Amino acid sequence: MRGRKLSYTKEHNEKALDYIERYADYGDVVPSEAGLAVHLGVDRKTVRRWAERSTQFRHTLDKLNTKQHQVTLNGGLSGQFNASITKLLLHNHGYSDKQALEHTGSDGGPVEFTLDMGGARGNEE
Repeated sequence: MRGRKLSYTKEHNEKALDYIERYADYGDVVPSEAGLAVHLGVDRKTVRRWAERSTQFRHTLDKLNTKQHQVTLNGGLSGQFNASITKLLLHNHGYSDKQALEHTGSDGGPVEFTLDMGGARGNEE
């Protein structure tokens, strides 16, 4: 038997905004979609479905993600948070530890090189 779908209400949004401001009071170190779902008494799929269907709730979920970004960044920079966990969380906000290297020639064009095969021919007399 499947449970009935919960309809989104204004009260859900008010409760979500309260969670975003007071997440620590509810036992969370970082505000999260999972923490919000628990606070609202629904699963994460329901939270995502509400965000798809309601512009108001989509903005609220954006606020949650912005708050998570801020809290994680500050916790990581201050050393308060574990570096590996901070890295994982910040990856969700577009951060990466990869570097892209691009090599260019002296005029900004492609790198030119000359291959000298003279030594590979052997002795020619």
